Amino acid sequence: MKMEDMEGKMLSEKDQNPEPFLTSLDIFLFSLIAGLFIYWFFFRRRPEPVPEIKTVTTSASQPICETSFIEKLKKTNRNIVVFYGSQTGTAEEFSNRLAKDAHRYGMKGMAADPEEYDMSELSRLKEIPNSLAVFCMATYGEGDPTDNAQEFYDWMQGTDDNLEGVNFAVFGLGNKTYEHFNAMGKYIDKRLAELGGKRVFDLGLGDDDSNLEEDFISWKEQFWPAVCEFFGVEATGEDSSIRQFELVVHNDINMNQVYTGEMGRLKSFQTQKPPFDSKNPFLAPVTVNRKLNKGGSRHLMHLELDISNSKIRYDAGDHVAVYPTNDAAVVNRIGERLGVDLDTVISLKNLDEESNKKHPFPCPTTYRMALTHYLDINNPPRTNVLYELAQYATDPKEQEIMRKVASASPEAKALYQNWVVDSERNILAILEDLPSLYPRIDHMCELLPRLQARYYSIASSAKVHPTSVHICAVVVEYTTKTERVFKGVATNWLKNKVITDNGHKPTVPMYVRRSQFRLPFKASNPVVMIGPGTGIAPFMGFIQERALQKEQGKEVGETILYFGCRHKNEDFLYQLELEDFERAGVLTQLNVAFSRDQEQKVYVQHLLKKNKEHLWKIIHSNNAHIYVCGDARNMARDVQTAFHEIAQEVGGLTHTQAVDYFKKLMTKGRYSQDVWS
Repeated sequence: MKMEDMEGKMLSEKDQNPEPFLTSLDIFLFSLIAGLFIYWFFFRRRPEPVPEIKTVTTSASQPICETSFIEKLKKTNRNIVVFYGSQTGTAEEFSNRLAKDAHRYGMKGMAADPEEYDMSELSRLKEIPNSLAVFCMATYGEGDPTDNAQEFYDWMQGTDDNLEGVNFAVFGLGNKTYEHFNAMGKYIDKRLAELGGKRVFDLGLGDDDSNLEEDFISWKEQFWPAVCEFFGVEATGEDSSIRQFELVVHNDINMNQVYTGEMGRLKSFQTQKPPFDSKNPFLAPVTVNRKLNKGGSRHLMHLELDISNSKIRYDAGDHVAVYPTNDAAVVNRIGERLGVDLDTVISLKNLDEESNKKHPFPCPTTYRMALTHYLDINNPPRTNVLYELAQYATDPKEQEIMRKVASASPEAKALYQNWVVDSERNILAILEDLPSLYPRIDHMCELLPRLQARYYSIASSAKVHPTSVHICAVVVEYTTKTERVFKGVATNWLKNKVITDNGHKPTVPMYVRRSQFRLPFKASNPVVMIGPGTGIAPFMGFIQERALQKEQGKEVGETILYFGCRHKNEDFLYQLELEDFERAGVLTQLNVAFSRDQEQKVYVQHLLKKNKEHLWKIIHSNNAHIYVCGDARNMARDVQTAFHEIAQEVGGLTHTQAVDYFKKLMTKGRYSQDVWS
């Protein structure tokens, strides 16, 4: 977040009386004190702290207040609470599954968002017999907590509460392609033990780069026996499906009371009110949607979203979140396959009246709206979904397949990996390939995860384009092992957001998420930007900003770009703009690796090594800042390896010293990454 300087003006008065009551020195001192007081009062004073009331939105229009999870556990006779730190919904989903599992072991659990409760009450958990706190914690960004776990993380860092007698277990959700793998899970597990908590089961580390679902199942299968042994209880043997929500069909309802894609407030798309965020996205008109590549089989695109009159602010390097909708053809095929009227108005009502989560998605709505706006129907379903829907298969063999993939045996894991994940079977493909499977659509809607917002690095600078946000993306579309065409939900949806012949501009529900990916405070610092493919996006904003600084007469340091694509004549993104920036002297170096224009493939890391002497000089001696954007799995690692080799070959460092050198640059904010897996 940028701090903005504010200046207070000194106020002074000059007494015009011929016989002054005060001397000129007195007047000067009085004016000085008065001016300082006014400056302090209006600009520097901090508001008085107000006792915080936690507000939870249960349905879009029904906020309730909740502060004590201890009292809630006591009131509902529960002894297990599963907290989640979740950015995309997976950790929340895992928490719900663990809470639901508890009944099979004679216990009662509840999933809880730490943002909704007073976490300083954690030490009171020992008041409840045989109690346990489980934490499903995802790591976000550069080893950071998720948005909903930020306050809990801050509290954990500062507290010295005695947690003796508090039983806990932690499962972390991370990705090994990132530098700070599972940092949050590791920290919470370590910190709870430091504060005196009793670890009931070992820390679980899920890796989304491999198979997060498999990691979770493996951990869960060992976790529950350890809990039973710790508390001296036995599994009840109950293995039946338990519904969390009941179906309510609205046969006679005013359609103005029905949700049609809103994330929070009913009719928020008709009457837009700032501030705009994840619960209240802004409907931004698409003013530009053009294809960037000149050839090839792929479709790379540049979109511009109009944010005029929204009061939305952003900085170069921030992310724009968009809420896509599922393909209408896929939604219709699900309805046809199950033989249901998708326009039936329904609500799914939580059977637990004490739960904060009254509905799994905004209700009342229709099945069509739920499958279009609220549920993820494009990705392979997780094992718990298949397990619970198995009961609806009339063919015993098909039922056995669905139950088998949910178990923890090596054979089951291999089956799930091969038949579901690697084959990329979504819920429609599973329905088509298991012809005896006819689940209740309301139960299926209860089990499917929420459709999540998609994040894109903003490809513009607000200093140059204050009323628009630019997106650079590649349309995802390919054929799977089952010969089906997989289409990325968001990119195909964005591709179709074209301005009609009569000038009608389609809209995109969006909001801005702040990041730490920022240009250096001093414009005179050199910057080295590495962004192949759509990784060029944030650097378009950076370059626009450096061009503006140069126009304003500021001293601007070297601005060096390393871009990579397949062919110069096909997918050299923003070629004309970049060459113009180079001619204007804004880009001091434009280095482009065309990987497939010659027999031997050339990537950005090879170009870095070619310029190793100059790069080492500006990094080591001139305080250059390095930025990397794009693929985390291969490119980001290869670029980091190239920098390590440069430090060894030019700087004379050992391998260990080189690795440590760049880790310190990361800590200082001089090596920043905006990468995805």
